[in-house]
Amino acid sequence: MVRTRTGVYHDSVSLMRVSRAATALSGVEVAVVAMATELNLGIAAELGFDLPPAGPADLLIALRGEVDALEAASAELDGLLAALSAPSPGGGGDGGGAGRPPRTVRAAAREHAATLALVSVPGPHAFAEALDAVEAGLSVMIFSDNVPVGQEVLLKRRAAERGVLVMGPDCGTAVIGGAGLGFANVLRPGPVGLVAASGTGAQQVSCLLDLAGVGVSHVLGVGGRDLSSDVGGLSTLRALEALDADPATELIVLISKPPAPEVARAVEEAVAKLGTPVVTALLGPGQDDLTSVTEAALRVLGVPVPTWPSWPASAAAPEHPGTTGAGTGTGTGGNVRGIYSGGTLCVEARLIAGTGEFTDFGDDAYTVGRAHPMIDPALRLEALAEVPPGDVVLLDVVLGHGADPDPAARLAPAIAEAVARGVTAVVALVGSEGDPQGLTTQAEALNAAGATVFTSNAGAAGYAARAATRVDANAR
Repeated sequence: MVRTRTGVYHDSVSLMRVSRAATALSGVEVAVVAMATELNLGIAAELGFDLPPAGPADLLIALRGEVDALEAASAELDGLLAALSAPSPGGGGDGGGAGRPPRTVRAAAREHAATLALVSVPGPHAFAEALDAVEAGLSVMIFSDNVPVGQEVLLKRRAAERGVLVMGPDCGTAVIGGAGLGFANVLRPGPVGLVAASGTGAQQVSCLLDLAGVGVSHVLGVGGRDLSSDVGGLSTLRALEALDADPATELIVLISKPPAPEVARAVEEAVAKLGTPVVTALLGPGQDDLTSVTEAALRVLGVPVPTWPSWPASAAAPEHPGTTGAGTGTGTGGNVRGIYSGGTLCVEARLIAGTGEFTDFGDDAYTVGRAHPMIDPALRLEALAEVPPGDVVLLDVVLGHGADPDPAARLAPAIAEAVARGVTAVVALVGSEGDPQGLTTQAEALNAAGATVFTSNAGAAGYAARAATRVDANAR
């Protein structure tokens, strides 16, 4: 069954969730619900669907399964799509009549007196929408990835001229005045403001703060390339100024993957001029990990550093620490396989483990035409199935709004199968107690499958390194 709908648009994340829901329906073997871009048409054709003429402005709906079940599945699918199209409370128009939605960002800004726009469209189209927001005097969060770096620089320079902030591209998370955007954890309000050239890095620090009883004022993501030589920290500098001027922010934490040296120096000079104290987490060799930086922030605030929650597996191989710390094992033959969804968490784990094979499945190269691995674990499940006996597999599981509503439901059986064939499984679980998935519920399910679970990624990586060393020693 193949249908198209003309002039209907939904963002890719929403449609991928609908596709997953449709695939789970009784009698459905394969479901593709996507905008009919060239890439998505190619995917559907590879799956064996006979496709009618369609273009990027068309919605493609393709179902395969038991003939008797497809009609009911199609009706259920229509309901899911209708829910995406339902108007938001208080929805307005663009000045052309009641109930007509605005057709441009500027029109929406005029209609609703907005101060911030969220752009989540395919990367090649994000620049125009983001520029429209900036020209309308709005700060903008660009969730979209695969945006050319030249366009990013132009946007951020224009934003500086307009006195607004560009968060992104590829900004996965933000919290503005308590409102979470993108992949957002449920966090208590508090005095710490985060500037992060890293989505999952910001989530790790803010969730550890939350576990320690400390909340955040704002989390300002700036995009993973902001501290590169090409971009020059344009949004980082602007975000630092904004938090320094915010009376609710008593401490700033700056987070980034390894920055370009000259940009790091410029940021350090800017930090030295701020009135608000700043704790930095610029990951790299010899630098503190995210958990250590969080603990430093707690000490600045005068808050006791807790023992970070962890759940040891019943047959844990090495000593199981309750706190963080780099692994002492440097891999004398044992192998750590890092299968990550968060880029910064992957970088941190690689630095701490010191050896092994690490893949960031959230990288742009893996997300073209498919959902982010925090939503769809398919690629990570394939990688997990290929880990050989005797190796140590290290995974991150990130909770919060926007992420998989129950990641353990799919990961736990795969982890149990890996453990049964002799793999040691270690999980870095990033989340807060308030997240909809339930931090403890997810931890217990993953632990019951045989994984040792940490709420600190640094703790998980250090443990994995020690486990690999011990596995190798036992093998000898």
